Amino acid sequence: MGTYQPKASEVTREWHIIDAKDLVLGKVATNAAHLLRGKHKPTWVPHMDVGDNVIVINASQLDIPIKKGEQNEYHFHSGYPGGLRSLTLDQMMKKDPTQVVELAIKGMLPHGRLGRAMIKKLHVYAGDTHPHASQNPQPFVIESKKEATNA
Repeated sequence: MGTYQPKASEVTREWHIIDAKDLVLGKVATNAAHLLRGKHKPTWVPHMDVGDNVIVINASQLDIPIKKGEQNEYHFHSGYPGGLRSLTLDQMMKKDPTQVVELAIKGMLPHGRLGRAMIKKLHVYAGDTHPHASQNPQPFVIESKKEATNA
């Protein structure tokens, strides 16, 4: 029996919405990357983009510890001598919280043309509103360990 290879016409893409309010950045990023790659589907193959579209809302309300916000740094380089810029996680969250989530998820996807195709299906918003209501996104619930210990 041969291995099943899905065709591009057979791929069905669903829409998932993740509410990042009071969740840890890594937990949101791993679950979003899992959905973007399509690893939750039985038709997943590593060399094709079979994943779903993901919407992340409330990116500005992530649960980030104080120490991690001060210590984690993001480095950007212009390509010119002396063009290195560094920002802490707290500074990035004030400047653009959507970029923090996008960079975390992008690092968990393949690095190449396949990963670039997958990241196009990610939509991140700082607030709780998004323009994708007509796609009828299904909520994707992420369990928080803090909620489990408090209950």
